[in-house]
Amino acid sequence: MKTNYEQIVDVTKIGQHSAADMNAIFAMAEQERFTASIDDSPQRLLLCIDVQKDFIEGGALAVPGSIGDVERMTRFIYNNMEGISRIMCSLDTHIAHQIFHPCWWVNSAGDHPDPYTVITYDDVANNRWRPVIGNPKDSIQYLKELEKVGAGKKQLCIWPYHCIKGTDGNSLENEFAKMVYFHSVARKCVDHMIPKGEDPYSEMYGIIKPEYSKKNFLNTPVLTAIEKYDEIYVVGEAASHCLMESVKQIAEHFANRPEVTQKITILEDCTSPITGFEADTVAAFDNFKNSYGIKFAKSTDIQF
Repeated sequence: MKTNYEQIVDVTKIGQHSAADMNAIFAMAEQERFTASIDDSPQRLLLCIDVQKDFIEGGALAVPGSIGDVERMTRFIYNNMEGISRIMCSLDTHIAHQIFHPCWWVNSAGDHPDPYTVITYDDVANNRWRPVIGNPKDSIQYLKELEKVGAGKKQLCIWPYHCIKGTDGNSLENEFAKMVYFHSVARKCVDHMIPKGEDPYSEMYGIIKPEYSKKNFLNTPVLTAIEKYDEIYVVGEAASHCLMESVKQIAEHFANRPEVTQKITILEDCTSPITGFEADTVAAFDNFKNSYGIKFAKSTDIQF
């Protein structure tokens, strides 16, 4: 390559809210003379889950270890520039008034819940919490159906306000974005940005569908891409939540098609769990491996 890694990414600025000179990035990318990614064989997809400023250390809902994850992601893309055919990025996208944000609920004293409070159907039935946004029946139905869908294992967690649409925290992390768009121009491919989580009455950790929604939304473009590509590599945040749920949804959708699930590799050094969920993450990853044939690798061990 004509362009050095350090000309694209400044690792000392990962996680900082500094402006990126994208015109300079595009100019360097245009000087490269790679073949168009449409001619790649095999075709490889890099699926990036929620690599956004609010999830990077220093952000509103920071994942410990995410700065190192981003550096390894960008080095993986740089070192495999000619082997990655396309990059697809999910963007967790919310407004303030969503069912998992504090302003949606109050207790008998009129106080909003603190972040990380769990609100159950039983809490609402016993007047410990009540919704103050929208139709209360819709919120109550969501709690009831969420617990039913999750067989008692899924509950509503109140999160800090994060990834609010139109804010800086909703954006891709700057240094990561520079590498993604460098790849797009250098390889002559259109990178795909996928918003998720815009339904006020749903959480939608995973990229494919909400945990429960009356709208029955299914992200068919992503599922079509998973079928189309020969190899799929997954990175992003957080390993314990959005990345885990995204892979779980994909695996369950293709549960009867091992030829699809076995194409997936999670780059385990390019994702980190939220503190307190480490054991759940290990158990879920073991299940991916044993039940669906999903592979795990370190980004540094892969060279196309």
